[in-house]
Amino acid sequence: MNQSLRVFSGMRPTGRLHLGNYLGALQNWVTLQEQHQCVYCVVDIHALTTVQSKEEAGEIHGNIREMVLDWLAAGLDPKRSIIFVQSHVPEVLTLHALLSMVTPLGWLLRVPTFKEKVRQVTKSGGGPARRMRSLRATRR
Repeated sequence: MNQSLRVFSGMRPTGRLHLGNYLGALQNWVTLQEQHQCVYCVVDIHALTTVQSKEEAGEIHGNIREMVLDWLAAGLDPKRSIIFVQSHVPEVLTLHALLSMVTPLGWLLRVPTFKEKVRQVTKSGGGPARRMRSLRATRR
């Protein structure tokens, strides 16, 4: 195992896992834990940025357990990888608050993945999309 390389990845618990999750991520995660130090995170706080309703937000908590069980069934080994839930680490929100204070919106709008998420949420008319539209309007 190459201890000098570390892998960090996560999934949002927004629903049941499917074949695409397995082929697109989990299968690779299982292989990577053989070769590197791996940290896998249930990004439940991050998932709140894309929910459309109170009902969807309420489902996140229940999906966490099911998702981690699926990870274990796919072959992730908690003896060889760190597996944690984002909301169980209070420092995550502290770091988010600090970074949010020093990161200009213009920098975020240059990140392709951030721009794509904004487009997706804007199309669906979700809550964060309204805030992004108002932020963009104030920049003009």
